[in-house]
Amino acid sequence: MSVDESNQLARRFEENRRHLRSVAYRMLGSLSEADDAVQEAWLRLSRSDAGGIDNLGGWLTTVVARVCLDMLRARRARAEGPSAVHIPDPIISSDTEREAILADSVSLALLVVLETLAPSERLAFVLHDLFDLPFEQIAPIVGKTPAAARQIASRARRRVRGSSTPADADLGAQQEVVAAFLAAARSGDFDALLRVLDPEVVVRGDLGPTSSVVRAGAEHAAKGAIEGARLTATTQRVLVNGAPGYVSFDASGEPRAVLAFTVRQGKITEINLLADPDRFRQLGLPNAPR
Repeated sequence: MSVDESNQLARRFEENRRHLRSVAYRMLGSLSEADDAVQEAWLRLSRSDAGGIDNLGGWLTTVVARVCLDMLRARRARAEGPSAVHIPDPIISSDTEREAILADSVSLALLVVLETLAPSERLAFVLHDLFDLPFEQIAPIVGKTPAAARQIASRARRRVRGSSTPADADLGAQQEVVAAFLAAARSGDFDALLRVLDPEVVVRGDLGPTSSVVRAGAEHAAKGAIEGARLTATTQRVLVNGAPGYVSFDASGEPRAVLAFTVRQGKITEINLLADPDRFRQLGLPNAPR
């Protein structure tokens, strides 16, 4: 391959990078692993006969999907004992960045549900339901017939729909509900918290590799919110994967938790909380603004 051909191939790959990273992030729920999967796709492309590839985007998507499937299977094989709550890597942005990320966002609540799927189920659901790939293209990746791949995706879809329903469409209204939650938590107003929490609200907390918590019910959530506010020095409202959330900081300005909220019919129905300092360092989460 000549230098010009190599440069042209690199440019064509870069044109597909964002799409490939989106596929990998939805498959893996990890930003660093998504980057690794995309890099592996580039290495495989650079070693292949690129001139014989008619649809480069489709070829790269298939390669990334295969790499992610192998990574998911290896991850599951390493798991020992009952699985703890794992909150996928959040994508944190400000209101001013909303338009840039909105089209590329997927809710943290959906990613949490995807974590519960088998690797082949996750792949089939992500590729078909989120990226509109036909089952004829998905089937060889999972080693099944198109009809079997369709059944796998259908099974995954039922689990997703049973665990997660769409949030309210009005982001501004969602943010008002979360702001009311935060104000009530800061003031210790238990009754005000109950007014914005769905009676069956689910709180998932990822506190690190060996510590997690899942609680259901508005009273548990309200008590936890008040207790958490007492340990928090400052907060910063953000978008977490395009949905309302905030980052809390301790007295030294170190981040102590990222919270993402799902608001349905004007009530908070899910709170996903990440409070793992090691993950914060990996994600490069900044300290409290001064």
